[in-house]
Amino acid sequence: MTSKSVGAGSIVTEARVVGRRMFYRCMRLICRMIAVVAFGLRTEGRHHLNFEGGGMLLSTHQSLMDPVLVGIVSNRRLNYLARKTLFKNPAFALLIRLLDAIEIDRERGGLAGLREMLKRLQGGEWVLMFPEGTRTSDGEVAEIKPGFIPVARRSQVPIVPIAIVGAYDCLPKGEKLPTRKPIAVVVGEPMLADTYMSMTDTALLEELNQRLRKLHARGRELVPAK
Repeated sequence: MTSKSVGAGSIVTEARVVGRRMFYRCMRLICRMIAVVAFGLRTEGRHHLNFEGGGMLLSTHQSLMDPVLVGIVSNRRLNYLARKTLFKNPAFALLIRLLDAIEIDRERGGLAGLREMLKRLQGGEWVLMFPEGTRTSDGEVAEIKPGFIPVARRSQVPIVPIAIVGAYDCLPKGEKLPTRKPIAVVVGEPMLADTYMSMTDTALLEELNQRLRKLHARGRELVPAK
């Protein structure tokens, strides 16, 4: 392979990356406007996202809208996890590939996806995870699972708890189309590696559970049930 072909390949790759970044920003802007107009989106604690370097965002999981909701609250680009089955739909697969989603193959343990997630965190990027493991069935916060802990301990990036309130009422599990109801996204103070590296897994889970529940309660104050 000649140096010219290598150079051309690098230019094409760089152009694709730039194109994806521009697509992400456009989608974020459009979705942000829709969320504000259609769902009266209210946010609190966005200043907690003003830090450089890698970060692990751990959010409660209320609906299929959640990845978009957290994405539009953050001014930095997020990396999303997507189970392998989501890539079966060609149109949706194209969309999540354009968003650089990290494919997780649960049947094979998801090791390749976890390695990619660790790589991006160590490279200074942000990754969004839903530690409850699945969407809520009643709008409340479920106990979080420990799957994020090994990656957090290896990457040693800040862990940011986030609570979403109202999305369950808009689009509960089993429904296909959302209804117009208010939504709030509340961002908590980051937990730094210096703090959680000295904690046991049990203590870390308990601390994050408490933080997520407090943020959820605050979200209820912003969008009280009618």
